[in-house]
Amino acid sequence: MGVADRITVSWVFDIISPFAYLGLRDLERLPAHVDLRFVPVLLAGILSHFGQKGPAEIPSKRRFTYRFVLWRARQMGLAVRFPPAHPFNPLAALRLILAAGSSRRAASAVLDAVFRDGRDVSDPRVIAELAQELGVADAGRAVSDSRVKQQLRENTDWAISLGVFGVPTLVVGRELFWGHDAFGMALDYLEDPASFEGREMQAVDRLPVGVERAK
Repeated sequence: MGVADRITVSWVFDIISPFAYLGLRDLERLPAHVDLRFVPVLLAGILSHFGQKGPAEIPSKRRFTYRFVLWRARQMGLAVRFPPAHPFNPLAALRLILAAGSSRRAASAVLDAVFRDGRDVSDPRVIAELAQELGVADAGRAVSDSRVKQQLRENTDWAISLGVFGVPTLVVGRELFWGHDAFGMALDYLEDPASFEGREMQAVDRLPVGVERAK
């Protein structure tokens, strides 16, 4: 397979999501011709744009989500330890990932710290330790750098412009595959995009809205 046959896929994530921690392991199963781009975003900005509530903002959904994550991690053989509080402020940790080059290593280090080790990444001391691990010399300066802050805003705006409504989401061209549980669908699309262009798929794109909820 030549260079022309390669495809860039973007993984849009926020470290506040435990499904990003689970989904990170799925990425190892992407085909060899995929160039993967890690795109940290602020989920709160996405939810605000679309007028959505996060799972943790609905008490019954919050309980189910945490229990499902624990169950799913058990199925995957992954250790999970929730941080001291959730949701938490993810800004410094997201900016650290950007300062460290938005690499797989940076994303993995921070997600592992949050959901494997249960660390509080809203604590500057934790950020400083992670920065040292990732080779970022001055954590405080890195996470307050105006260029890093702007990149996070631009990442979030870019995701919104594509219609990304939650995290993690795999972006393949203009197609969105939301959630850890949609990874198999993304693999099928990468293998055979034409199979998503059939009559049934086209029909749901044109399905009329029968009623709208009063605002």
